[in-house]
Order: sequence, then structure tokens, then C-alpha cells
Amino acid sequence: MAAAAAARTLLYSSHSKLFFFPFSNCSKKLHRPIINKNPIFVPLRCLQSAQQNASTTRDPMRSRSSVVDILEERGLLESITSDNLRSISTTSTLKAYCGFDPTAESLHLGNLLGIIVLSWFQRCGHKAVALIGGATARIGDPSGKSLERPELDADTLENNTQGITNVITRILNMNSSSNVNGDGNHLNSSSFFVVMNNYDWWKEVRLLDFLKQVGRFARVGTMMGKESVKKRLESEQGMSYTEFTYQLLQGYDFLYLYQNEGVNVQIGGSDQWGNITAGTELIRKILQPEGDVAFGLTFPLLLKSDGTKFGKSEDGAIWLSPSLLSPYKFYQYFFSVPDADVIRFLKILTFLDIEEIDELEKEMNRPGYTPNTAQRRLAEQVTLFVHGEDGLNEALKATEALRPGAETKLDWKTFEGIAEDVPSCSLASDQVLNISLIDLSVSSGLLDSKSAARRLLKQGGLYLNNSRVDSETKRIEPQDIVDGKVLLLSAGKKNKVIVRIT
Repeated sequence: MAAAAAARTLLYSSHSKLFFFPFSNCSKKLHRPIINKNPIFVPLRCLQSAQQNASTTRDPMRSRSSVVDILEERGLLESITSDNLRSISTTSTLKAYCGFDPTAESLHLGNLLGIIVLSWFQRCGHKAVALIGGATARIGDPSGKSLERPELDADTLENNTQGITNVITRILNMNSSSNVNGDGNHLNSSSFFVVMNNYDWWKEVRLLDFLKQVGRFARVGTMMGKESVKKRLESEQGMSYTEFTYQLLQGYDFLYLYQNEGVNVQIGGSDQWGNITAGTELIRKILQPEGDVAFGLTFPLLLKSDGTKFGKSEDGAIWLSPSLLSPYKFYQYFFSVPDADVIRFLKILTFLDIEEIDELEKEMNRPGYTPNTAQRRLAEQVTLFVHGEDGLNEALKATEALRPGAETKLDWKTFEGIAEDVPSCSLASDQVLNISLIDLSVSSGLLDSKSAARRLLKQGGLYLNNSRVDSETKRIEPQDIVDGKVLLLSAGKKNKVIVRIT
């Protein structure tokens, strides 16, 4: 699907040749990075409305809504460095970037907001840049961390960089056909995204040059006043000098991208405010531009219901890569979101109209509301954004196949699709055939005891291949085994086990 896209995305690999330019001439000349002769081009779709196809005189800038106002309305705006960004976003094409350090082989749900905000910039006709922190990951961002990050070797960083690049490219590529302005019109523009790696320029930087040309503009008092630094300095573990310099490295990234790539907006989570403003300050002090030319924008962190931050180091991390978390499990997570969170998640994690979300909220408070209607809409929209139509269809098919009482015919292919998401066991055929369902429920590990199995059966909660079993005398027959290989046992709606026949 992505290969059929029509516009272009330039992907800078970690092998691209980008050189460090001294700052002595930076205020006079705009330097461009030198890239290898065979860059990777990823096609990208850009749709136009029929109305725009019929008229070539329309200026989409005239009807462009402020991306800042849209983000604020949806609860995706925490802070901005200048309120001028609101008006500038309606009259100029911005180039916004978000950084992603490759500390794991995939991004997780906590990173999704950065991709969503970048997508909102695209949908409003602006340019998007995803920056992989191949260099900064070697240092480790102390923001929001109580301990210093473990050091990663070069091979791990390379593997993580490739994995994260694939995730970002896949998601933004699939959704790039939705570039519309705030009034719902498709933009006749060349909106695209670029994936870059900051190691491509940091590997050329020499320490003495950096300290002389950049470090002298950084005030230690200001750096120590950053919230992420103060918290660590007050902790028992303290902070290493390496971590202390992270904000200066990220600040230089913004300066480099502004100077060489025309990037004028940096976005990030609210915990990135200190690092972002380090960049805007470097641009102001070193380049001495007139007025506001570079902006920072932060969005609230994505929190769980208990107020804790989503993260890949926590149990049950919601990964964005289908190889680490299947579309089915991804879908099920959002389908299980509590009512107290679902409306907020619909606003910040989907691109549904606010009016539709407001109507869903009203429906939830009306008599006769079908439970999980809003959750189903949320799960469908987020899964579609992250995994595309194929991933959503896979999740819906698996959801239906695993629903007790479902009429969906189970086959071996269906079991293969859900095998990684459901507990399983392997038993010899003589341990299954002619064995009572009560006994099999225990030997398979579905239930702890025969008495628990009998009690559940009487309550109507014991299922064989999604069909409810009412008789305690039920024994497994050859026709119960799907394609002669497998069967599905269910205790209620959520507890299931696949029994493989060996």
C-alpha cells in the first residue's frame, strides 16, 4: 500500500554524509548537507479534492487553520515559546521536527503523541521532520528519569535506529494521504516528511570547536535551572556531566536543523521544555535573528489512569511495531480503556472531528447506551493510524474469532493469526480425544480445578471453539478439533487457551 504512494519522502540513513560547518560564517550563508549519491526515496501520497483539481487559482494558505489552535482544542498543547506561532502557522509553511532517541528497537505508545502532532502539522500543510537521535542516544536524556540510562553499544544503536525509522516511515507514509487543512479541505501542496539521524553531523564535530563556537553561549546557571537537572541534582544518585550536557546537544540539533534545513519548529513532550528552549536560545544568541524565527511547542505527556507515564520499561508496554505487539493486542488495549479516559484519548489520539467526539460523549450519558461503543471507535481509529487497514482488519478478525458465542468459523489460518496473543499448550491426541471438557479445562491450564470448571459451566461461561457448553458429560470428539490440529477453550470472555494436538 505504501509503495503505491505518489509523492516523495527523503530518508537520510545513518550512512548519509553530512558535514559540520563552523559557525564563523553561519549568519551569512545557509549551508546545505551533502548526501550520498543514492539516497532512499520513500513514495508518499498527497490527495487533492475535486474542487481543487477544477481550480488552479485557489490559494490553500488563505483557508489554512492554525495548527496551534487545533492542537489546543484537542488537548495537545502544553506550552509554546511564542504566541506568534499561532498566526504564523496560518500564513507560512512551517517545518517542524520531533526527536526520537533509539533506546529501544521500537517506539511505544508514549512516543505516539509526537508522531500524531507531526501528522497534524502535515495535515495543515506544513512539513514534518522526524529526527533519530543516533548521537544523543549515546548520552541519554535525563528528562523524567531517576537513574542514568544504560550505555548502548554501536550494534544495538544501529538496530534500534533501523527499527524506529521503519515504524515512523510506515505510520507517516500510510497517513500522508490525509493532508487537509483545518477546514476539512485537501491541500494542494507538496507536504512531505523527512527522517534524519543526528549522528550524521555529530560524528564530524570536534570537542574544542564545539566548546568555542557553541559552549560559550550556554550559561551554566540557566542549564542548572532546568527542571530535569534540578530533580536529578536533588536525588541521591545525582547527575553525571555526560547527562548534564544533553540539553546542549539537543539545543545544537535545533540550531543545525534551522541553519541547514530550514526547520523552525521543535515539538516534544512537556518534559522536553528545557531541552527545546535550549535550542531556541542558541539560535537567538548565535544567529541573532530579528524577531521570532524559531519556535518550541510541547504537548502533555500521555498518562495512564493512575497518573503514571507510559514507557517501554514498564510492564505491558504498548509497542508500535507489529513484531513486538500484534495489531490485535494493540486494538484490545484501546478497546479496554476505562470510560473515564476514552473521550480524552479520542481527542488526542485520533483525527475524528471534535463534533463527533462530543456526540459520543453525550451518547455515553444517555439511557440505553451500548457499552464500549466509544472504546470501539477509539480502538479502530488508533489501530488504523498505527497499523493501517490491513492491521485493523487483522485485529477485527481476531477479535471476532475470539469472542465467545461468535459465529465466525474457526480455521487453522485464524489460529495462526492469534497464536502469539493467546496462551497455548501442546497435548498428545490421546490426552485430548474422548477426554471430558472438565478434565481438559484443567490439564490445559485454563482453570485450576475441576470444581471451578463445573461451577463455570453451570454459570454458562465455559466455551469450546466459541460455542457454549452446557453438559458436564461433554467429551472431545474428532470433529471438535479444528483442521485436526487445534481447539480453543474459553473461560468467560477474556481467559482463553489454545490446545495444539501433537
